[in-house]
Amino acid sequence: MESTPEPEDGRELYALLHLSPDASGEEIRRAYRQYAQIYHPDKYQDPQMKDVATENFQRIRDAYEILSDENKRQIYDIYGMEGLNSGLELGPKLNKPEEIKEQLERLKRRKEEEKFLAHARPTGSIIANFSVPQYLDGYGIMRGMGMSSEVQLPVSKKNTVVVGGNLVVNGTDGTGAASAVLRHQLSSVASVEFMATAGLRSLISVQTFRQISPHSTATSGLALSLRDGSINLSNAWTRQLSDNIVGNIQLALGTDSSISVGWQKKDEKNSAAGDVKLGTNYFGASAHYTRYFSTKSHGRVAGRVGSTALDFEIGGGRRISEFSTVRMIYNIGIQGVSWRFELHRAGQKLVIPVLLSTDFNALFATSVFAIPSTLYFLLETYFVKPYYLKREKQKELEKMESLSSQLTEARRAAKKAQKLLEPVSNRKKNRQLEDDGLVITKALYGNRKKVKESSESNELNDDVASQVLDVTIPLNFLVSEAGQLKLHEGIKKSGIMGFYDPCPGDPKLLLVEYTFHGQKYKVMVDDYAALLIPQDIHQI
Repeated sequence: MESTPEPEDGRELYALLHLSPDASGEEIRRAYRQYAQIYHPDKYQDPQMKDVATENFQRIRDAYEILSDENKRQIYDIYGMEGLNSGLELGPKLNKPEEIKEQLERLKRRKEEEKFLAHARPTGSIIANFSVPQYLDGYGIMRGMGMSSEVQLPVSKKNTVVVGGNLVVNGTDGTGAASAVLRHQLSSVASVEFMATAGLRSLISVQTFRQISPHSTATSGLALSLRDGSINLSNAWTRQLSDNIVGNIQLALGTDSSISVGWQKKDEKNSAAGDVKLGTNYFGASAHYTRYFSTKSHGRVAGRVGSTALDFEIGGGRRISEFSTVRMIYNIGIQGVSWRFELHRAGQKLVIPVLLSTDFNALFATSVFAIPSTLYFLLETYFVKPYYLKREKQKELEKMESLSSQLTEARRAAKKAQKLLEPVSNRKKNRQLEDDGLVITKALYGNRKKVKESSESNELNDDVASQVLDVTIPLNFLVSEAGQLKLHEGIKKSGIMGFYDPCPGDPKLLLVEYTFHGQKYKVMVDDYAALLIPQDIHQI
């Protein structure tokens, strides 16, 4: 028994009307009439049965309207319901499959482009500098403030405009700048970027990017200062050294010539980076390491040393919602001892550095680090972590309850659909019994393992019953007047009227036991495999 690959949409509409994907227009009309006679609401007086019939009749009519319309059927066959729901429509009549597919691809690209163009991506940050020593000296506690904002505006699939600006205030002094960038994608491996900046550093520049090999990229730039006419050249090379390590070299030539070498390493639990930079009148080195304790929390250690910097920081962060993360960093260096608080949310960032002391005192520096850290770990251990664990368990429980509720409702709907099929199914069964023809005596559909376990038993226990559905009635209904049952290849069986999927995501099996000319037969087929009975090979 070979397994058939599972298509994405499962061809549910064909399964609903019990049709082959190659069915003709006449076969579609005949199948619709057959089901419409059973499920038409006017046939039922009982309000409950009428509601069931109305619901299933609507499903049948919707399937018929799509499959009987040539253009809609072509879209459905290639893209499934997603293609129809996205508004794809064919214009002039096309005859060749290649023409149809080309037109559909073009329309889909247009829809994607419209969606792409409607989406702008803003980012921004606010930095508020506080100083405790300044406040104790009788001045204001705020030392300075900075703001920056940037918006990416896709003009087309190959062109993006980026508009940004920043404003910085320190005491009574302030400055700002505005910039505009045009980014053009030359090809899948190359792009070019034009930028103009006005403000403190007025300049125009051009930068090119190219992927020179599967593991290497190169960037080159040229910038012209509008204030003094100086020209700066920059080059950068990046190389993938292994699966999770990247190395880079950057070279700048101009008023601030420098060269730097760096590396980055990142895997599921760890992230680390470091670089060394040498300039004409300065040098520096920096490194940082981040450890991801879980999907929600991480710790970070970083340090810098050089001619203008000497500091060390340690801290961590926690994701407090799907889009928000908070971080707390302790920093000690030549400028003093400080804390830094950060809030990151959906491309926006709020940073609050708080300078605690400009003098280095071992006891003070240790206390400032140890006391908040201890409080944090106590809160994390006894309050935050238990709270998040409880919330995660609650979410998982709600998810399971929701899935259970959906499966219960789907099972109920399948049973109701079977109830409407039962009179016709029994008539067909009795006719086959009279002719000593094909009679389905037992049919089970569901979890592969559970179906196999149930094949030797006449009763389903509670554990098996929740993952297996008795489909004897709908299969007897599908037996033709000639005494044959045919299920088409590539069509998911859960879409057949009177079926449902009792175990989403699990491999499924259909077990069929039947009699024909007084002999007993048995067969099992995969969810997407074809089935044709009776066959001698199935005889027990």
